[in-house]
Amino acid sequence: MKPVLESDVSTLDGILNALYNLLSGPAGQPRDWDRYRTLFIDGARLMPVVAVPGEKPHVRQLTLEDYIRRVEPIFAVEHFWERETSRQTEILGRVAHVLSRYESLRDPSGPPFEHGANSMQLFYDDSRWWVISIMWNTSRSV
Repeated sequence: MKPVLESDVSTLDGILNALYNLLSGPAGQPRDWDRYRTLFIDGARLMPVVAVPGEKPHVRQLTLEDYIRRVEPIFAVEHFWERETSRQTEILGRVAHVLSRYESLRDPSGPPFEHGANSMQLFYDDSRWWVISIMWNTSRSV
């Protein structure tokens, strides 16, 4: 396991920037999954909203490893950058809820091909932030 980078987890800005930056890159560029894993608490969940025409919308619940297995083949063949466009944050004690709007791009200086929102729950343990869960909805699943 890769050592945790303090700059990734010491602030909410740091952990959210790391989440977006670690997913971004050109097709075929390996993502730093070991560093990505350091952002999440054991048992974290990643949950995309799935809305297929003709079917009832539902939430797919993924472990962190399920998510990595799901996106790795996509990143092998597709350019993908994601960047935050706005954020609403509520903090109560050691818990933060972040609604982070984002756009997905094939080129970091090109137009977005997708927009969405991440609903994130994070926990602060007096030394660092941990991602507990992320649920997201893209413009395709509205």
